[in-house]
Amino acid sequence: MADPVLLWFRQDLRLADQVALVAAAGEGPVVPVYVLDDAAPGDWRIGGAQRWWLHHSLTALAEALKAKGVPLILRRGDSADEIARLAAEVGARRVHALHHLEPWWRAAEAAVAGRLDLCLHDGTRLLPPERVLTGTGGRYRMFTAFWRALEQQMPPPAPLPAPKRIEAVARPPASDRLADWALLPTKPDWAGGFAEWTPGEAGATAELDRFLPALADYGVARNLPSQTGTSRLSPHLHHGEISPATVWHRAAAADRGHAGPFLRELAWRDFTGNIIDQYGDYGDRNGRAAYDAMPWRTGKAADADFNAWTKGRTGYPIVDAGMRQLWATGWMHNRVRMIAASFVIKHLLIDWRRGERWYWDTLVDADYGNNSVNWQWVAGTGIDSNPFGRMMAPLVQSPKFDAGDYIRTWVPELADVPDAAIHDPHGAGLAPAAYPAPLIGHREARERALAAAKRV
Repeated sequence: MADPVLLWFRQDLRLADQVALVAAAGEGPVVPVYVLDDAAPGDWRIGGAQRWWLHHSLTALAEALKAKGVPLILRRGDSADEIARLAAEVGARRVHALHHLEPWWRAAEAAVAGRLDLCLHDGTRLLPPERVLTGTGGRYRMFTAFWRALEQQMPPPAPLPAPKRIEAVARPPASDRLADWALLPTKPDWAGGFAEWTPGEAGATAELDRFLPALADYGVARNLPSQTGTSRLSPHLHHGEISPATVWHRAAAADRGHAGPFLRELAWRDFTGNIIDQYGDYGDRNGRAAYDAMPWRTGKAADADFNAWTKGRTGYPIVDAGMRQLWATGWMHNRVRMIAASFVIKHLLIDWRRGERWYWDTLVDADYGNNSVNWQWVAGTGIDSNPFGRMMAPLVQSPKFDAGDYIRTWVPELADVPDAAIHDPHGAGLAPAAYPAPLIGHREARERALAAAKRV
């Protein structure tokens, strides 16, 4: 009989279009394993919202593997140590896994490769970033040029079906109990609003099925928070419950004539992976070193403002609606994410890294590449970014993108404010007593931000 092989799952919790699984299943008995490794990421260990998602996604993955006749083995600790220990228990010498771009996963891969035969496969992006190169063989730093080069190599390889059969080892090794990991919140259970999500591979497919009929409207509807115009696939893609290649092929087949704007957004995820592959510390370090001199606000007043922002109590309705949606559901509409991020950075003059960490803990789709690149794009500190002086004005953005119903949904104290005043109830003199006054006026905030920027 062939030796057993390990299949190392991380942010790739699916059976379909899972190249590592296909390779492992073709060699012999497979021992699928997920290691909860909080040490390797350090300060970037997954936050509370991701832990909620992970619990349910692992539950779904375990059921899918069980239907194929193999158990999912759960271990907790250092990835390299646990993988090596499990390999010794079952007599495996080879490990199959998808290659990941986060710096801590790259370090873990190197540690595993130093102890076992590690076979890494592509499958977390449309293309590996090292295959999207300039004419001189260099790496891209700007999205538009990256997208043009990537698009020339599309479509990605056709998705692989899940293996019909997976051979199991005769005696499965011991496994942790998922419940013992305590990934779900209990005291208090703040995840009541997360019930709108269905983590797992089947949930990802259902979300894609829901979205594809509306693909033709995506270019406009994705910017309207009062509508369900986005794909809502981001948490499924982040946890690898569906491959980007699957999404690309299905979107192109559904409506190739209108799929362009959506496929471009899908490619943004490849671009952010390309950036963190080049700059592993991008989540902590300014992409433009000159911004190290930025005089961010600190101290009690800044802390109070930041706290009000996290709770959706800034006095700017669209910002507050977004922050409350985030806390309630673990997700925020993309247009509103940018507005809320711009507000804490430029209106409140608080370091982008502080807001980035809040999103990391509260988003179910908190992807290291997307999160760090998007925050630096808004802050103006990134390699490819919006200029710092270009502030998103919430009182302009809100009516421009027709956010009235969105505000009423998430800021119920403004439910009875008429359409003409809902975006700026204080300016119209119709703000209820229960709704807070703006933390700072837009003009005052802009002048303060521009004055600070002169230090850069």
